[in-house]
Amino acid sequence: MSSTLPIVIVPGWRDSGPGHWQSLWAETLPGAVRVRQDDWITPVRSAWVASISGTILAQPGPVVIAAHSLGCIATTHLPAEVVRRIHGALLVAPADPERRGVLSDFAPVPYQPLPYRSIVVASNNDPFCPIRTAGAYARSWGSELVRLQNAGHINVESGLGTWPLGLALLQSLTKSLAWGGEETDAHLKATSALHVNDGSWFNRLSTVQ
Repeated sequence: MSSTLPIVIVPGWRDSGPGHWQSLWAETLPGAVRVRQDDWITPVRSAWVASISGTILAQPGPVVIAAHSLGCIATTHLPAEVVRRIHGALLVAPADPERRGVLSDFAPVPYQPLPYRSIVVASNNDPFCPIRTAGAYARSWGSELVRLQNAGHINVESGLGTWPLGLALLQSLTKSLAWGGEETDAHLKATSALHVNDGSWFNRLSTVQ
């Protein structure tokens, strides 16, 4: 896989460990850059936003975001000068900071349209964010919504590996990516119905592979 746009990987609370799809993507996707935080355990919104902003602004041009959990919410708090550099965002299993005290600095969540194309991926049994909350995020952000069945928090415990479906969704966010591999191509064909016009919102049931 090659890309002319950097992929900025934004982990959530407690970081994404070995075997997490974000870690695997960071290791294998050319041009992928991973955001580092000084404190993964007791997150402070201003510090997290500053780290994400610095990573994005350090890139030579527009970027595509691949965020997970609290990283999704932190992405929605980015300032305008950073947002202008975002070409698209894959927002996976967004957290609900109002449900967990340690994340409360990220509340309230911005409920306003994002000025770039975005896809929210959520699971019907995510213990950290009810599917109805993820749906409300998607509607307010103007995101497409992909709903997975029994995928939990869409992390290591979900058993996704490199998560080909996620890679296909990431590809759909930009025309500037060149992808290879029969497995990825097969998943892209299987999920072609997920690709709709910018700013739209929908529900779709998807089976975790």
